[in-house]
Amino acid sequence: QVQVVESGGGLVQPGGSLRLSCVASGINGRVHIMSWYRQTPGQPRQLVADISIQNRTSYLDSVKGRFLISRDDTKTAVYLQLTNMKPEDTAVYYCLMRQLTQSYWGQGTQVTVSS
Repeated sequence: QVQVVESGGGLVQPGGSLRLSCVASGINGRVHIMSWYRQTPGQPRQLVADISIQNRTSYLDSVKGRFLISRDDTKTAVYLQLTNMKPEDTAVYYCLMRQLTQSYWGQGTQVTVSS
């Protein structure tokens, strides 16, 4: 059974930092793309960043220079370092693990940026 578990969310002041982690278990084979999405109430999930198995990365324009995605394939894990955070970064952050024919979502972790 596949499990994808995010952690590291919380309450942070504007300008602060957080590090989100996502670890998967039970996945057979390579995970080609690991991604972080976020969602606010009433809005669709928005792709924040992703990283390929070749370590190519892409970012949402509004987080470029502030967020950094990385992966550890020995642990089937992906991380998101959030810095210089803004109130508009407040959302539930979800991890997505994508193989060629299967995709797996985590349950999400709440990030709140507020003074």
